[in-house]
Amino acid sequence: MQGTGGNLGRYVRELLAMPVSEEDELSSGRAETDNEMAIARALVKKAGSGDLQAIKEVRSLSEMTEPEEVKAFEMPARMLAEPYFAVWRDIKSKGHTEYVLYGGRGSAKSTFISLVVIDLLLSNSMLHAVLCRRVKDTLRDSVYAQMKWALSELHVETNFECRVNPMEIIYKPTGQKIYFRGADDPAKLKSIKVPFGYIGILWFEELDQFCGEEEIRSIEQSVIRGGDEAYIFKSFNPPKTAGNWANQYVLMPKETRLVKKSSYLEVPPEWLGKVFLEEAEHLKETNPSAYEHEYGGVANGIGGNVFSNVVLRAITQEEIAGFDRVYNGIDWGWYPDPFRFHRMAYLPAERRLFIFDEISGNKLPNREIGTLLKQKGIGPMDKITADSGGEGLKSIADLREMGFSVRKAKKGPGSVDYSMKWLSSLHEIVIDPARCPFAAKEFLGYEYETTQSGEVVSGYPDRDNHSIDAVRYALEEVWRRRGK
Repeated sequence: MQGTGGNLGRYVRELLAMPVSEEDELSSGRAETDNEMAIARALVKKAGSGDLQAIKEVRSLSEMTEPEEVKAFEMPARMLAEPYFAVWRDIKSKGHTEYVLYGGRGSAKSTFISLVVIDLLLSNSMLHAVLCRRVKDTLRDSVYAQMKWALSELHVETNFECRVNPMEIIYKPTGQKIYFRGADDPAKLKSIKVPFGYIGILWFEELDQFCGEEEIRSIEQSVIRGGDEAYIFKSFNPPKTAGNWANQYVLMPKETRLVKKSSYLEVPPEWLGKVFLEEAEHLKETNPSAYEHEYGGVANGIGGNVFSNVVLRAITQEEIAGFDRVYNGIDWGWYPDPFRFHRMAYLPAERRLFIFDEISGNKLPNREIGTLLKQKGIGPMDKITADSGGEGLKSIADLREMGFSVRKAKKGPGSVDYSMKWLSSLHEIVIDPARCPFAAKEFLGYEYETTQSGEVVSGYPDRDNHSIDAVRYALEEVWRRRGK
């Protein structure tokens, strides 16, 4: 182990065994950099003042047996599957804060993360970890069992104490802890108080089972506090429907996030065994679609998605400069409905639509909208088609007074159905998720309504479609042409 010497339990016992007046004498001969003595003294002092949590920690540490001599730990390369070598190097160099690993069955995602959690703890004596699943009752047979496996495989299990009630794993030389929590018991997540240091490791296993990004952010904000280092891991097998929030999540770029997809085909066959490989091959032959999803980690079921032709990728400045015609559309909104503006290009010969710019916001006055449009380089020569319903006509007039070339959308009976069918029939709707995150999320997640029995309801739901409407308005002159 790097950092401390693994003497925290012994220091606590020494402090408890002597009169209070002699504590300073014990520490006076030690180097100021002896972090474990400082931690031990702080814990004993808090316990002496009546702090119940500190009393529990002191009692736990004082009862520990002397661990075997702890040597510097180094992750054996043989423990890592090939697809994770680059991820491992990135973690060690602190390249990112968040690591999202997804793929099909047998892709060794959980195996890799469990090994990394142990290594990070052994490399930083001030770190603690929280391992989280949506439902607490699933912890023992999943991440808890996975961590015990990792300890055994790394041959460090004698230096750890595994407890079930409460469910936690303790590194005996330092008192560092791995906590196991379910998101269905938020009070226990928020109430975690570490005896020293801070929680710097968080693992969301089966990410898709959580209730969405808002729940994930809430847990991150509750758990990750203090310290300069943080490692957040998220792992899951992609749900079949492409519109599932977790499938969308990995497509949205973020500077501090590294995303890695893998499959069992990149894992050494001997790790998986003969039976696993035979079952995979059998499904591949008898049900290719199910094989692609379950073992390949491909979200190949459109489910109720209206747009199965969405492609998320970067649209380069060179591509934008080469577009012959650019279209602009506005869907007015105030609150809670947002204002949306989008710029796009349509290549009729290829039947491909490129959406490459957007403005979004709530409670945006028309004057501020005009300022934002100018910042985007929109001028009098750029034609904008905008929604004319409600207060739309007044807003159109306001923008015209500011010098913008805005016309009202024609709309009319059947226009929604016709334009939506036209959009969904295109070869591709290419959206740059970095430039247009709201459009990307909306087009991917827009689904038909269904009955309780699962039957699809005809028509298009009038919700979460503000970017879609702005795009429809912008391209009105295209899809209204005879023959389109």
